[in-house]
This record gives sequence, structure tokens and C-alpha cells, in this order.
Amino acid sequence: MFISKKEIEIRYAETDQMGVVYHANYLVWMEIGRTQLIKDLGFSYAELEKRGIVSPVVDLSISYKRPTHYGETVTIKTWIQENTGVQTSYAYEVVNEQGEVCIEATSRHVCVNKEDFRPIIVKRVLPEWHKVYEENKYKVEE
Repeated sequence: MFISKKEIEIRYAETDQMGVVYHANYLVWMEIGRTQLIKDLGFSYAELEKRGIVSPVVDLSISYKRPTHYGETVTIKTWIQENTGVQTSYAYEVVNEQGEVCIEATSRHVCVNKEDFRPIIVKRVLPEWHKVYEENKYKVEE
């Protein structure tokens, strides 16, 4: 299993009146983590879109464990939780400088044709992506 890591310096604009990172900003950070994972695996989401394929979110789950604040640096860890060839689930952890988990999250995506939003079979249309995702996804210990 490959885990991508991306540091994020928390900006003032990402916090609410209490000085805590506003919850919706974690969605943006998840996208940053997912984009970094794709890059680390040797691909480009922008290139995927140029090929007429997009990957919308179809399910999302976030569990908030502890707050993060302006001025802190956090690390978003991202990995492939599941890959069926039609759907991919990514998992995330945002970890603070003390190594404490601040959020745990998952997002599920389906690759679709940009023109008509019909699902594509990644194994057939993007065999190189499918192979690398299979090689790097989470594996249950046996």
C-alpha cells in the first residue's frame, strides 16, 4: 500500500471565528491530497480531463477527531482504499505536528465520460491507471 503525504500550512482564511479550521476546508485538503497521490503514482488528473474523463465524488465521509488552527502545519495522508475498476475509494488522515489524527475521511469516485457522464470501465479505458492503482491499493492483512 502506498501512502502519499502532503504538508499544508493552515492559512488564516481557512479558519472560523473561533480560530479553528472551518470544516469545509478539509474537503479542499482532501482534493489536494488526492491530486498529490495521483501525481506520486505518475499520473495527472489534468491530463485525464484532457482525455474527456472526469471523476466526480459519489460518496463522502469525514470524522472530525480534533481541531486544527491557524499557524499550524498539518500533513494529509492519502491512499487508495478500494479500486473496483469502476469506482475508487480514497482514504485520508489529516495529522497535526504532534502526530495526532485530526480527521479520518473517505471519498468514493466514479470515472465518467465528460460529455454524457456515463461511467467508464477504468480497466479497459485506462489500463495503466488500473494496474498502478491495483499495485498500490490498501491490502487487508491475511
